[in-house]
Amino acid sequence: MSDDRFQEALEELEALKEVAPREASVFFLMGKIYKKLDLPDQAMVNFSVALDLKPASGDVNLIKSAIEKLHVPDDSEDDDL
Repeated sequence: MSDDRFQEALEELEALKEVAPREASVFFLMGKIYKKLDLPDQAMVNFSVALDLKPASGDVNLIKSAIEKLHVPDDSEDDDL
């Protein structure tokens, strides 16, 4: 996926964030995109907000896993967007 597509996805998620500001999955997806764009600080901010929004326990595990893999190159990750 090209950086342009990631930017488009971020724009859509920003708009969605305005409609559903307490939806942890929006912030989680934004964090994953920022990671793929090699912006780990932005990714961490979004992962942290996602956790602060008290998601379901299964989602908490996904977010924590993403945080643990924040500095692992995308090539070696199992899960894609």
